[in-house]
Amino acid sequence: MLKQRTLKTLTRAVGVGLHSGQRVEITLRPAQPDTGIVFRRVDLPQPVDIAVSAQAVTDTRMASTISNGQAKVHTVEHLMSACAGLGVDNLYVDITAEEVPILDGSAASFVFLLQSAGIELQNAPRRFIRLLKTVEVREGQGEQQKWARLAPYHGYQLSFEIDFAHPAVDSTGQRVLFDMSTGSYSRDIARARTFGFTKDVEMMRANGLALGGGMDNAIVMDDYKVLNAGGLRYDDEFVKHKMLDAMGDLYLVGKPLLASYSAFRSGHALNNLLLRALLERADAWDVVTFADEKQAPQGFDQLARAW
Repeated sequence: MLKQRTLKTLTRAVGVGLHSGQRVEITLRPAQPDTGIVFRRVDLPQPVDIAVSAQAVTDTRMASTISNGQAKVHTVEHLMSACAGLGVDNLYVDITAEEVPILDGSAASFVFLLQSAGIELQNAPRRFIRLLKTVEVREGQGEQQKWARLAPYHGYQLSFEIDFAHPAVDSTGQRVLFDMSTGSYSRDIARARTFGFTKDVEMMRANGLALGGGMDNAIVMDDYKVLNAGGLRYDDEFVKHKMLDAMGDLYLVGKPLLASYSAFRSGHALNNLLLRALLERADAWDVVTFADEKQAPQGFDQLARAW
């Protein structure tokens, strides 16, 4: 049986929110089978649980935000991406503010936290959402067009293409293809950092955003070049970060996908629209388990590889 996974022990981190600039602590704790991933706002007078789901997403401006009533958690996508990449099914995330800490701007710190806690198999079958028919969402026309698609695939494959019309971005790889069966998420995707442009920072800060952002947790560019002294971590770090985000956004559906995801200029909003379009199409998916691990896609029976 291909089994569900949680952590062996709890682990903690302290950082600041990218947009809020607030100090925040998170504690990642093991959870029982079929719990899913649940964020818990422990700073509120009465702690509030926010279970991840496509419907729990209430804001997609600059990040993915999930809510339960008035309680919110912003910028969940990097931690969710790490959980998707390492195959963590069940987890409690205790958080002391309304934004997940940005740490180094990638998913690498969350991968380190999860791997340092250890990943444990649980005596319950891992449930996958399997695509039976292609589902696609599109927005815009001409040069403004963007789209995202999920199609049937025995495994989990992602293809992403960007188009920023910026010298620093245009000189790097614009398209990336990643397959969970053959690639290493920790090595190939997790280290890609979020990025931004100096021309946007003043406007964002005037609107109360990017208050915790800086060169230690983002790639920053002026009109021509990358300003970070160390340069890029990958030749195609920009598009890989968009894929990292997409993996986190898609894992908000609450189960791992068996699908091929492809996208052009997609973002948090379109990724969530794609999940909602999928869930509305009852004929386009089903839920499967693997009693025989040999029937699962290649590599899915292995615990996450190290770096």
